[in-house]
Amino acid sequence: MSTLNISLLQQPLTWMDGEANLAHFDGLLGEARGRDLIILPEMFTTGFAMEASGSALPQDRVEAWLQQWADATDAMIGGSAAIGTPQGAVNRFFLVEPRGRIHIYDKRHLFRMADEHQYYQAGKTRVVVDWRGWRILPQVCYDLRFPAWSRNRQDYDLALYVANWPAPRANHWQTLLAARAIENQAYVAGCNRVGADGNGHQYSGDSMIIDPSGNVLAQGAPRQATRLDASLSLASLREYREAFPAWLDADSFTLDGEEA
Repeated sequence: MSTLNISLLQQPLTWMDGEANLAHFDGLLGEARGRDLIILPEMFTTGFAMEASGSALPQDRVEAWLQQWADATDAMIGGSAAIGTPQGAVNRFFLVEPRGRIHIYDKRHLFRMADEHQYYQAGKTRVVVDWRGWRILPQVCYDLRFPAWSRNRQDYDLALYVANWPAPRANHWQTLLAARAIENQAYVAGCNRVGADGNGHQYSGDSMIIDPSGNVLAQGAPRQATRLDASLSLASLREYREAFPAWLDADSFTLDGEEA
């Protein structure tokens, strides 16, 4: 499929109430037809809470709900959630295909300024998902600040960032999303939440869909709940990479601690 129709749901989250958040997104997903990929924010069942892993919805409930909506919309549905595992809690990004596979990526870079590294286990595996002819790299919030982790090895066409990125650093969010698109010659989509959380932090959204040249295809109005839609062209991406093949001069390196 040359064209990928993507939607981002820039929404408020109810603090530490998984079922309330699922009910909220039920109403939005019921209207999301004709899309290929629909993305929810980081920790969409709880908000960005360090204590969430102990009382968050179990993984099977989250997966079943995502699968239900993937089937109903015939789209891949994604977002991250706090999940308890036998090895410890993780901030887990799910990408769920209709009538098909469930892909997971665990957040690699944990936000130490909120002590996330004290409550959650860091992921070690970089994941690329194939979907309708597109290669998609899932990433979570603070991962955005570390370009080596999202470096395009000519193995992805679209990078997805889900976030609870606070309003005081909104400029960082917007600047870094554009930088990741330009340096990796890939589409980038960043889905951030809006509203206030249980700790009083404010989120302005500023969700964005950006093309490989750094042009903004869609942007959420600050502090407003909204849905962003865009159609991405794989043919245009390939033409751009062929016309301006900066990727041929990229440096080769490996990352310590990464699992293949």
